[in-house]
Amino acid sequence: MERMSQGQFFDIAALAATLPATAETMLRDIRLTDEAAASCRIFRVYRPAPLHFHTACDEYLYVLQGRGRIQIEDAVREVGPGDLIHFKVRVVHGTPEILEHPFVFLAIDTPRRPPDDVHFVNPADGNASTFIASQEY
Repeated sequence: MERMSQGQFFDIAALAATLPATAETMLRDIRLTDEAAASCRIFRVYRPAPLHFHTACDEYLYVLQGRGRIQIEDAVREVGPGDLIHFKVRVVHGTPEILEHPFVFLAIDTPRRPPDDVHFVNPADGNASTFIASQEY
């Protein structure tokens, strides 16, 4: 990764490789950018993520590695490398099944998604601290 005053270059594969093999949270991410207009992250899914939604942003997910099932509202689809998933703010979504590890995404949130913006349909399924943890790059 090379930082400049007005932009950055990222080696996505190298950064994704730094995500650990296991995690206590459902997901682990690396925040690449965190601006008011948008945030960009790489994240790995370690176990199924129950249905949830975000109140701050639309989300674009590009599958980098692995395979799994993504649910958006009532539709479930198997996804893998090269697939792009998009859903609007407040749309219920989740990851009911991981078919191949590591299951890694590039995420772009517009506008920015605060780290604690996760709301489970069933509150007993978790909260922001059980959902995702961030690491530095």
